[in-house]
Amino acid sequence: MSRPMLLVCLLLILVITSQFEWRQQLVSDMATNPAESQKQQQISKREQGAKEKIILSQEKSIQKLNEVVKSLREQLQQCRSIKETTTLNATLSSLAESVIELERQQILED
Repeated sequence: MSRPMLLVCLLLILVITSQFEWRQQLVSDMATNPAESQKQQQISKREQGAKEKIILSQEKSIQKLNEVVKSLREQLQQCRSIKETTTLNATLSSLAESVIELERQQILED
């Protein structure tokens, strides 16, 4: 045989034997696959359960934060109304003092 023919034959033998090996690996993977599939499903269920717990925990935290924000807004509104009342009282007091001062000046002028 010539060298090129020998090389082609060796290449064909190599390709054929490698295909047999690939098929054996696929068959062995398929044989172990159901057990691994069940394990993957169990792991997936556990992960899903953990994710749901995390989501519920986050929702509770968000609800608590919303309640705190609501409370703080109410407190801010109370502070604003107190400030407005204080400012109004101060303005009225200064107006009353001005009126009293004007009345005194009028009395003194009379």
